[in-house]
Amino acid sequence: MENNSNFNINDDDFVIGKGFELEQEPIQNKKGKKNRDKKDNTVLKNVIWMVSIFVVSIAIAVTCIYAGADFLGLGFGRGQDAQMDIPMGSSTAAIAEKLEESGAVKMPLFFRLYSKLMGYESRYKYGLYTFSTESGYAKIADMLMNDGAKAESVKVTIPEGTGINDYVKNVNGEKVVVKGIATILEEKGVCSKKDFLYALGEVEFDSQLLKNCNVGKTYYSLEGYLFPDTYDFYAYDSAECARMVVEKMITTAENKITDDMYKRADELGYSMNEILTMASIIQMESGNNTKYMKDVAGVFYNRLGNKEVGGTLGSSPTLFYGDSFKNDDGRYNTQADDKFSAIKGLPPGPLCSPGLDAINAALYPTEKSPYYYFVTDSDGNFYFHKTIEEQNKTINNLKGNDNWINEYFN
Repeated sequence: MENNSNFNINDDDFVIGKGFELEQEPIQNKKGKKNRDKKDNTVLKNVIWMVSIFVVSIAIAVTCIYAGADFLGLGFGRGQDAQMDIPMGSSTAAIAEKLEESGAVKMPLFFRLYSKLMGYESRYKYGLYTFSTESGYAKIADMLMNDGAKAESVKVTIPEGTGINDYVKNVNGEKVVVKGIATILEEKGVCSKKDFLYALGEVEFDSQLLKNCNVGKTYYSLEGYLFPDTYDFYAYDSAECARMVVEKMITTAENKITDDMYKRADELGYSMNEILTMASIIQMESGNNTKYMKDVAGVFYNRLGNKEVGGTLGSSPTLFYGDSFKNDDGRYNTQADDKFSAIKGLPPGPLCSPGLDAINAALYPTEKSPYYYFVTDSDGNFYFHKTIEEQNKTINNLKGNDNWINEYFN
């Protein structure tokens, strides 16, 4: 065996990691660290609880102050008189909301709780109330229990085809005045014309229906949007009654115009304003004779798309509607007269409040009607024609028999 004395083996050469030093983390007292962490968490939790208690206390204090002021009717912009209509059968919740709207109550939930605790809930009466917004809960409750039904209720019928203004028909040379909504309300003692017209200008056009109003291009933006019906209105002869009338008539219209009607209008390619405009003309042409409304609608739609008649409706009610305004510029005239030429297409808005029959006729006219003209006789019968020659022939025959009436389209 050879002597390997040339190899000097150092034991250190086989030490793994020789030349590298590892720093060891000093051993700590784990128990002490946990105690410090626990102490820190406890302090943090205590701080959070203290802050929470402080915030909640402030919130409760503010709420108590606010509720107390509301109970007493103090501050928060109060100080003006207000009027409030409580319909028959209204719940305490509904009454509380009305009080909030009027400015008399800022916290309706507290008023409801007060009413329940005092046993007043079933004792509140309907009616029209005038009160100070500084009254406070006790005085308001007393008023609701003892002063109800002050305003006298009156039944008012707004006929289909009624406009906001009075207008005058020319019936074979005889002037016939058709009373407008403003006149009807004033005669019934509900409100003055002035208050009614002012209330029309206070409406916000933000509902699905009222967004269709052609604001700025019509004489009355709400013409045609006040639904004709028989109503129970308060006869208080006040601005508040006028506001309630407008609100009630618009709400009725919004309830009558269904989603299916909007859908059908879209199918026809018309806005609801255009449908109501067409319906108003159909209503004024047909009166209460619903039998021919769809046929009348068919004629008007035919004329809108016919170049031979110039795309004009040729409806005489559009003449006397414009005449009811002092500064009429002919924007509604679909039939030429000595002052204005006929406009093409539909007027900018409705001419009256159409009923459901007229609205449905505008939505569902007689399909594929061949007619472009019609005339009526004094008995309310309608005669439809394809040509102006046929139209004039019928008119001459009716005149010869003293049975023609110059009230409708001719």
